[in-house]
Amino acid sequence: MKLKRVLAALVTAAVIITCMAGCGKKEEANVNIGVLKGPTGMGAISLMDEANNGVYEKYNFTLTPDVSDIVARLTNGDLDIGALPTNTAVNLYNKTNGDVQLIAINCTGVLYILENGNSINSVKDLKGKTLLCNGQGSNPEYVINFLLKQNGLEPGVDVDIQFKEASEITQLMVSGQADCCMLPVPAVTTICIKNKDVRKALNVTDEWSKAATDGSQLTMGCLVATKKFITEHPADVKLFVERYEKSIQAVLADVDAAAELVAKYEITGSAAIAKNAIPDAGIVCITGKDMKPAINGYYQVLFDANPASLGGKMPADDFYYAK
Repeated sequence: MKLKRVLAALVTAAVIITCMAGCGKKEEANVNIGVLKGPTGMGAISLMDEANNGVYEKYNFTLTPDVSDIVARLTNGDLDIGALPTNTAVNLYNKTNGDVQLIAINCTGVLYILENGNSINSVKDLKGKTLLCNGQGSNPEYVINFLLKQNGLEPGVDVDIQFKEASEITQLMVSGQADCCMLPVPAVTTICIKNKDVRKALNVTDEWSKAATDGSQLTMGCLVATKKFITEHPADVKLFVERYEKSIQAVLADVDAAAELVAKYEITGSAAIAKNAIPDAGIVCITGKDMKPAINGYYQVLFDANPASLGGKMPADDFYYAK
């Protein structure tokens, strides 16, 4: 009888241990992720490649050049997580009454002022110049206007800002027909490779940091997740952010390898462009409590310039996902 009791106790203990082990290992959810071509997609390239090679079988990536495609897929539930410009993220948050949250800032500023010459070494040096820009009525216009005003210059008076398509500006700078412009990476990289006389005169991200009085950063790219996915799978969101941060670390640690992947997935036209673009793309991973201080001042500048650029109002605190 004593032996039977001992055996019964051992069996019970084994069952309990087995159950505890089973309960401790929770199955990951399938995660549908939308990534944009360009700088906001570069940081995800290591994670995307691992997913495509079976390391993370639950991650399904969609790569697109179209911001509106990401927005539509997040809205209709096809995507759980998406890469977006930071102002688009707030627009979507306001439009859907808070149905998306910011889970990471993945890209600071990607804008540069290029010059075919050596006369521009500060924002004040733009006085009397003609500056070609793309993005009229959107972030680039609001950013350059802010920087000029913070440096005592009046847009359209002290500086002649001419808005054109990025492709046209690129052609004019490459051919030497234009003297200075403001464009994002990787267009900047393409111009500098094709015309060796063009130099990166000013890093707009650095100029923002000098001009901003609130400690904010120029933050132009981010990741959002749907409130539904965050509510139903909080552990999976936290795990994804951790893996995404490791992906960014891998990209920055081995630019050559990352450039090959960026070209492989056609995020840029070639590995050579990617290799030169990655260091200038402002790739970061800012999460949790650090997000609001980093970006709120930038949002305020956009809101002050045009409230519609953020969907009519500044985001509330619940926009920021606290992991």
